[in-house]
Amino acid sequence: MAGLDLSGVSVLVAEDNTFSRQLMRTTLRALTVADVREAKDGAEALEVTHQRPPDLVFIDWDLPHLDGIEFTRLIRTAADSPNPFLPVIMISAHATRFHVLAARDAGVNEYLVKPYSAAGLFSRMRAVIERPRRYVRTKTYFGPDRRRKEDPAYRGPDRRSSGPHPFAGLEPRETEMSQEMIDRYYFTGDIDGGAGGHDSATLDRRGSK
Repeated sequence: MAGLDLSGVSVLVAEDNTFSRQLMRTTLRALTVADVREAKDGAEALEVTHQRPPDLVFIDWDLPHLDGIEFTRLIRTAADSPNPFLPVIMISAHATRFHVLAARDAGVNEYLVKPYSAAGLFSRMRAVIERPRRYVRTKTYFGPDRRRKEDPAYRGPDRRSSGPHPFAGLEPRETEMSQEMIDRYYFTGDIDGGAGGHDSATLDRRGSK
């Protein structure tokens, strides 16, 4: 996987399953990441980011004490956040639209479904490093631009420009989505009005307008 040097990138892996942490660490080392830090729950992950902020975080959705969504919200909006612009990549066995939108609307940069490949891991790291999304601030949200390119093949009632809020009527029991479908929610291209809004302040990665 040439083209991106990850040897100088520091990564925090927040995962409560020991085997999954080991697998992630081994995969990252194979991708030449030398500085791999670990946390077994969300509270420990938050403590690590305060002690020595990493360059990016891989975090599982289901964590004790503080889950991946709560962690991301604190990173994005807490007054004592060490870095509100910290790239957060969600790793999760959940693949429903409910979970994907909840993560995106908490400020997650990328979403990778378990089980994942080394290539999938690498592509999400490349996305946040080489193609970072601009950050926006509204009255209710701060994080990567949530507006996405519409799927021209889809004309159902869940299109973002029409109908109620994306969470309306959604439950975790929804049919699971493929990784390709999920990726559409994290793509910023030709965008509609949607959540994130045209009235938001556009920020660069350092937080200046």
